[in-house]
Amino acid sequence: MTAAQQTDIFISGAGLAGLAAALGFAYAGFSVVLADPTPPPSGTADPTADLRSTAFLAPARALLDEIGAWGPLDADAIPLATLRVADCAGDPPAIRTERAFTSADLGQPAFGWNLPNWLTRRVLTERAACHPAIDLRLGAGFASILTRDREALVTLSDGARLKARLAIAADGRASPLREAAGIGVETTRYGQKALAFAVTHEKPHENVSTELYLSGGAFVLVPLPDHEGRPASAVVWMNDGAEALRLHALDDDAFGAAATVRSCGVLGPLTPVTARALWPVVTQRATALTARRVAVIAEAAHVLPPIGAQGLNTSLQDVRTLLDLTRADPSDLGSDAMLDAYARTRARDIAARARIIDLYNRLCRSDAPPLQTLRSLGLALIHDAAPLRHAVMRAGMGG
Repeated sequence: MTAAQQTDIFISGAGLAGLAAALGFAYAGFSVVLADPTPPPSGTADPTADLRSTAFLAPARALLDEIGAWGPLDADAIPLATLRVADCAGDPPAIRTERAFTSADLGQPAFGWNLPNWLTRRVLTERAACHPAIDLRLGAGFASILTRDREALVTLSDGARLKARLAIAADGRASPLREAAGIGVETTRYGQKALAFAVTHEKPHENVSTELYLSGGAFVLVPLPDHEGRPASAVVWMNDGAEALRLHALDDDAFGAAATVRSCGVLGPLTPVTARALWPVVTQRATALTARRVAVIAEAAHVLPPIGAQGLNTSLQDVRTLLDLTRADPSDLGSDAMLDAYARTRARDIAARARIIDLYNRLCRSDAPPLQTLRSLGLALIHDAAPLRHAVMRAGMGG
């Protein structure tokens, strides 16, 4: 039998959080083995491409800059200077209450910087492949783990064996490493599904991100770079499950027309330019963030409805916390004390964000007239009271 390879850290999952963690630990002087059964997509036509986009808030951008990844992404990052929020009603829907939140109100250049997920993953993968401290194993996934007091013994799907001081589960909401560590999940289902796709449109987006709320869920337009000379935006469209499936089955012309109506025409006619991704909207939390020699991060630890750019930004805060703890005491990597500190630091923040987004999603998707009225009044109150507006904006920006 081949001897097990020694490494400081094993990471299961080469999504955005796993790649960021690998680069962060490598820059901090640790050796990393990063394994994922799926290679990164080459573009939006790749069937494995994540068609969502992410608005990287300031803390997430700082992390990417620290690991040398922001420079290659900067030219494609669209700053989000304004967030337009609208409450809608009727069929066809019409805007009844609308407010604009501007980053300049807090003296900031942008709320965040939007990038397509497939592009970010490709850039991070290229940087990881070039780093001498990272052993990138694309095409091989996690198979099993046996933990001891001082190390974790990991076996990959290709039969390779590893000894690691710390194993990190960054392998998604159905994380095999989390399950192998004996950690369960608690899931809240809303009966909703989300569609993700990109569109072109007639009117320029002017770096304005638009959220339109109606029964069934949010319709969000987030600025992208121009596509073939036309203004473009990424869309996340939440609906009750049956309606989402009906929309997903439409041809491009009918789907574009339906999306235009749902957008209340704020950017003119919408023309789909990518395939459509469809996934269930849930809140899911791991019952624990650690096990012996194992840390659980990102969607393996928490899945949130796609509201307020909290998903990946929360995941990158997991990465930041682990990095800070290991830098403070490199000799303590993977110990019970270090993992306990990670769990204490992250559990409260994750729980608070999950509760707030759960409540917000329930309120915003309701078609009950009293809740619709409350939604409109709440939007106006938050915006029009300056101290409250500033507090909400700071929290949303990662403060």
